Amino acid sequence: MTPERPDKLPEYAVSDEAAAYIADALMELALQFESVHFAQIRRHHQSIAQKSAGDRPDPSGKLRRSKTR
Repeated sequence: MTPERPDKLPEYAVSDEAAAYIADALMELALQFESVHFAQIRRHHQSIAQKSAGDRPDPSGKLRRSKTR
């Protein structure tokens, strides 16, 4: 037995085709944003990893482990 559909669909309901187009557009936007801001995103993720691992950047730009471990 198939479940019954509600009498009134939510206001945000879209067709399958529209949902696919919207998802494609959002993915393209995300990919373009990431390609433009990749260096910033990478720096941010590296700084988070350094803080959580107790690492600190070396003035030469290389990672150096802290001696507190």
